[in-house]
Amino acid sequence: MGGENVQIEKSNNNSSSSSSPSASGPPPTCFSHFWSSALRAKTLTAPSVRTNDGEGLLRRLGLFELVLIGVGASVGAGIFVVTGTVARDAGPGVTISFLLAGAASVLNALCYAELASRFPAVVGGAYLYAYTAFNELTAFLVFAQLMLDYHIGAASIARSLASYVVSILELFPFFKENIPSWIGHGGEEFLGGTLSINILAPILLALLTIVLCWGVGESSVLNSCMTVVKVIIVIVVIFAGAFEVDVSNWSPFAPNGFKEILTGATVVFFAYVGFDAVANSAEESKKPQRDLPIGILGSLLICAALYVGVSLVLTGMVPYKFLDEDAPLSDAFASRGLKYVSVLISFGAVAGLTTTLLVGLYVQSRLYLGLGRDGLLPSIFAKVHPKRHTPVHSQVWVGIVAGILAGLFNVRVLSHILSVGTLVACVIALRWKDRTSRNDSSRLTSAWRQGVICLIIIACCGFGAGLFYRINASYILLIVAVVIAVLASAMLCLRHGYSDPPGFSCPGVPLLPAVSIFFNLFLFAQLHYEAWWRFVILSFISIGLYAFYGQYHADPSSDTIVYHRVAVAEAQ
Repeated sequence: MGGENVQIEKSNNNSSSSSSPSASGPPPTCFSHFWSSALRAKTLTAPSVRTNDGEGLLRRLGLFELVLIGVGASVGAGIFVVTGTVARDAGPGVTISFLLAGAASVLNALCYAELASRFPAVVGGAYLYAYTAFNELTAFLVFAQLMLDYHIGAASIARSLASYVVSILELFPFFKENIPSWIGHGGEEFLGGTLSINILAPILLALLTIVLCWGVGESSVLNSCMTVVKVIIVIVVIFAGAFEVDVSNWSPFAPNGFKEILTGATVVFFAYVGFDAVANSAEESKKPQRDLPIGILGSLLICAALYVGVSLVLTGMVPYKFLDEDAPLSDAFASRGLKYVSVLISFGAVAGLTTTLLVGLYVQSRLYLGLGRDGLLPSIFAKVHPKRHTPVHSQVWVGIVAGILAGLFNVRVLSHILSVGTLVACVIALRWKDRTSRNDSSRLTSAWRQGVICLIIIACCGFGAGLFYRINASYILLIVAVVIAVLASAMLCLRHGYSDPPGFSCPGVPLLPAVSIFFNLFLFAQLHYEAWWRFVILSFISIGLYAFYGQYHADPSSDTIVYHRVAVAEAQ
């Protein structure tokens, strides 16, 4: 079977003396070996064509499927719930909240689109971008943060899906009030709420895992069908509600001021984060260099239009003060005598949660596949089934972890915002012409190091500004943080040259990515304090795992890591 291989070389120029000491030099210490390994980075090379053994991922995803993957990953049941939750504080201004969050997401999407178009079409997504732009340890930290988000997110979504499935079953008289809580509704709590048993959620995860192991074509068909159903239901809800809108409910538009609108934007921002799902489909995309940027931006615009439409209808049908927190859309239509729409919303929630969960499980397995190939995880994660062309071992592992969490614990969804901020910085780093200066350890103030310092300053200023805003500190402090970030951005413009990448080019580099980094960290500062502690604790655990396993098994003596992929003609 003919096919193509993409080579990605792992550069280790700055650590050659550590990993291969000369006879006259002293042996490397544990710290020096760790540091030299952590600073390794990937260097992209031109793809070569060879013959492989056929154990690759099939290219079956076209532009339409990529857009649906992005929409499926972003639009879940949250569109039926989060809009009402935010509207109770922001009022009809929740529409502006979604627009602001959408604008911030566009900045991120432009950067993500450039990364997707300039990289070889291989799995890895966020992890691969960070590995190439920065170093091995940074990439591993990005992977760990994403995996925590995805694992807990999958468990939380599976529980919500189980609850909605039970709600639909209870529409039939035979099941009404006859389904115990431990099957699907929330869960049966033990040990003071530490354990919460839920049987249906792991079963649903197992079924979706089987579909994903069966083949990307089959899972893509399921995702496409469910996403189309979900989008159609949302459109029906928007048009049905438009005839019930009372424009007087939109006044005052911002009853609690702009601050609540901005706070609402930090909440709904996470409803747009589906970029990584599209980027991780690179190795299974028919025309990745063309379709990935379009898929990322196209899915974002579709999601923004749906969110804004639902927000306008919801706040126009019912005064924002009287919106139900648990099921605002269903309650709004029921109050207008449109109970059939409430039932339709339940089906839409099931479709939305199914696609979000399916795509989330899909992305996780591809990330594990990428790290398994690089040696940062055991090689079993790198295996692809020779007939199904899917990473079965990675997929089953992902399903087991999510199933255990969903079956035993009532967990909450996390956010991808820090990972997104790191990826935006990748665009700037990859555009720098002077990439070799970072390997010169004798020049502590090299152009590359100065650039990284500027990026860190911008990120810290964004977090500081967000923290000052959150605690209602003096606006002078907020202005100071903004001014320092502007000066750091100016340094990036004046001290570096930026090459034009092949394929899609993000406009306004480095200013646009710098603004995006600032705003991402501004939003991160609005999260609960436990999210900060979670990030710090996870970082220490990840560094420990890398120190004990990753640095020794990443195989620094190997110059080339080969990613197998099946030729396009064979996938069609």
